[in-house]
Parts: sequence; C-alpha cells; structure tokens
Amino acid sequence: MSTKIKNIKVWSVDLGNQRPYTIAFKTVDEVKNAFVEITLANGLTGLGSGNPSEYVVGENLKQTLEALQENNLDFLIGRDIRELNQLTFEVWQRFPKNPGARAALDIALHDAFTKFLGIPLVQYFGQKIKSMPTSNTIGIKNVEATLVEAEEFVGKGFKILKVKLGKDPAEDIERMVKLRERFGNNIVIRIDANQGYNVQQTIDFYNKTKHLNIELIEQPLPAKAIAKMKSLPDEIKEIVAADESLISPKNALELVKPPLACGIFNIKLMKCGGPSQGLKIADIALQSGVNLFWGCNDESAVSITAALHTAFACSNTKYIDLDGSLDLAQDIVKGGFVLKDGVMSCSEKPGLGVELI
Repeated sequence: MSTKIKNIKVWSVDLGNQRPYTIAFKTVDEVKNAFVEITLANGLTGLGSGNPSEYVVGENLKQTLEALQENNLDFLIGRDIRELNQLTFEVWQRFPKNPGARAALDIALHDAFTKFLGIPLVQYFGQKIKSMPTSNTIGIKNVEATLVEAEEFVGKGFKILKVKLGKDPAEDIERMVKLRERFGNNIVIRIDANQGYNVQQTIDFYNKTKHLNIELIEQPLPAKAIAKMKSLPDEIKEIVAADESLISPKNALELVKPPLACGIFNIKLMKCGGPSQGLKIADIALQSGVNLFWGCNDESAVSITAALHTAFACSNTKYIDLDGSLDLAQDIVKGGFVLKDGVMSCSEKPGLGVELI
C-alpha cells in the first residue's frame, strides 16, 4: 500500500541564534532542534521538529532524542498514514512525558497526511483566518537597549512588540512608559512576565500601566498558582494569558473551572505535544469564551509553520507570537509560512509547504 509509512529518520541540529537574549530565568544562545522525517511507500515525506523548554515541561532535547530512538518508533512502520487520528493518539499515549518528541512526530504525521491529500494543513483543519500580525519579542534589557531593539523591529515593519519582564517591577514600568513615549500608539505592546510577579505586583503593574494600553499580560504569576490567578480582579484576568500554567488539555479544564483564571490561553505546540493536542485545548477555550494566543520557543520554521496552520484553524485565535525562527542563524528548510511587514500567512502548498534545503 503506497500510503504506508516506510521509514522514519531522526536527527538534531543547532540552528544557532543571531541575537542571544535573556528572560526571567535564563539566557539563550544556542538553539538545538530535533527533526523527524517520515517517508511513505509512495515517496511522499512529512517533516516535524521539536524543541521543548525543560524549565516549562521537564523535558530537555537529549530526552526528546532518546524518546525518538528507532526502537521506540517501530510501532509506526508499516502503518497507513490515512489512520492519522489513531496514529497521533498512539504517539500521545506512548510518550506521556515527552511533549517535544510528541510534537515532532505529530507535526510530521500531519505534514505527510496533508501532502497525501494535496492540500495545506490549515485547509484540512478548516481555515478560519487568512493572516494575522505576529509580535516580535524583546528580552529583559535596560530601558535604553529596549528602545534600540524596538526601533529595529518597528523599522522592519513589525507593529506588535512583546516585551519580557519579571525581574524588577519598577524598571518594567519605566520600560513601558518609555516605549509609549517613543512610539505613541503606532505599536501594540504586550508583555510576558514569565512568572516573575506576585499578586500585588501584578495589580500594581496593571494599575500603573493602564493608561499605556498594554494589550495583554502573559503569565505574571507562578505556574502552579492557579488559585491566585483566579483571585485577581476580573478586569486584569481578562487580559492575562496563561502560559506555563497551560501545558495540556487537563490544565485547560482546570483554568476554565469557575471562577475563570484568565481570559487568554497561550498554546505552544512544544508544551502540549503538537497540533492534535493544541486543537483540544483550543476547543476547551472556545466553549469557555477564552481567546487564543499562539506562542513558540526558539524553533525551526517547520514547527512554527505547524503552529500557524493550527492557529488559523481556530475562530478564537486573537493573537500570535510566532517569531521563534526569525533570529535563527540557519534553518534546515525553506518555504513554510509567509511573512510580510510583520503579518503572517500560510502558503498554498500541500502540507506545511516546507522542504529540506
């Protein structure tokens, strides 16, 4: 049968980082990604990639690659790609502690399947959105360095800046004030505190920056502090996005149990383990009136494109922060998403539309 999986190749590459940056808990300079290529008997291939954040999901790249060893993937060889949903279910069951490995496999299976269908992945999921501006991210820096990097991004056409905060609330507020002074209302500002604040600091930050029109506040409180998230004033919760608190559909159910913990879910394929689980989280959000914000780690265009296709299949997607491949020193693929003046869209090509260089 020409639709059977013939072989699976796994390897890793350090894609490098042109712009090492600091967030609340680490500095990032190397960018190792795991890659999976699934080949069908008819010669069609599917590509996937993974780069988990150990700090968030407890899996590092070494563990991702160990999970993806040949003997662990034997169950997929000889299977029919048309059984996509069964295959992704088995991947989810077999690798409960390896969202990075699951994401790489899940993406590769979806890419191969939709290439077999001859349509873009987003069409298979049901395309709701054609294009959307992505934010570009500024790490934790002093005020002056923040403004320099903001000038550069705005010069490249980006209209949305996501600024990493969470170390020094007073300086964080000053950075926001100076950004607004410099750019007026020509840019959208969203912030990510990476669990750096407590409840009172979150309320203070909100009150002192309310006049600056900050679009959203990502994960101000520690990941496990769900009760504290739920205790925040409603007007703040409305613009709070759960990130590290939201790894799985199970977490999503916890966050939407009354009282609602936040108005926005940040879904990352590297946290939940690929499009199939991402869509489950998105559905829980949709039923609960929660908006979606799709994020990423430092990733190849392979998985960034997969995240974009998944995001654009969800009617409650309101924000994307899919800049994870923009500062890489190199990538192993060409094609994938289309980016123009900070606005992202999917290509018309089958699958993810990426090909190995």
